[in-house]
Amino acid sequence: MFWTVRNALVHEKWRAVPMTLGAVCLTSVFQIVQNTSWGFQPVQNLGSVKAVDPLWLALLRTPLSLFVPALDLPVWGALAQILLVFGISEICIGWWRTLLIGYVATLAGTTYARIGLSLSPDHPFGLPVSDRIVNDTGPSAAVVGLAIYVCWSYRAYLTGALVILAMIGEVLVKDNLAGKEHLAAIAAVMAVCLVRAARGPERSAAPPLRRPPPVDTH
Repeated sequence: MFWTVRNALVHEKWRAVPMTLGAVCLTSVFQIVQNTSWGFQPVQNLGSVKAVDPLWLALLRTPLSLFVPALDLPVWGALAQILLVFGISEICIGWWRTLLIGYVATLAGTTYARIGLSLSPDHPFGLPVSDRIVNDTGPSAAVVGLAIYVCWSYRAYLTGALVILAMIGEVLVKDNLAGKEHLAAIAAVMAVCLVRAARGPERSAAPPLRRPPPVDTH
């Protein structure tokens, strides 16, 4: 994975990650606009997802919700996540797979929120009623899902296991909607990995390792 990313950035530089740069710019624009007196409500109408919303409306807003920064978190965190994880994913698995897996993970989190609210708050996977109105936006679920998928694609199983353990630790330390949505995203992406693996080894094999060419000493 290291050589794949390194070679792409060395030879193509920022041209290697056009989708990622577009996502960073879009997130920045949403952040600027939603912090103006006139732009907050339009941004919410375009990309704000809450469990209390009708399902059709949540699905309609989901594509843009990924790029709307969470109101209670610093925007630099969202931008750094997108630049790093989306960038690595775009180089390693391509831009359209990056978007596809990102949206699968995001939809898994959105779907879980509704399932969790239907369960008792005392249930291990249940959510309190107050989470119905939590503003559920940002790239974090997509970032977690992409990290798992890229690690699986490149057989970086230790790194993938560390990501999963970190997300479990997050829930144990701070049991909130975002943490549980991250676990739902991991479960959904792992299911995608299992399906791909079941279709045959040639479809789930990691791309060939790219090492730098030997230096000519003559």
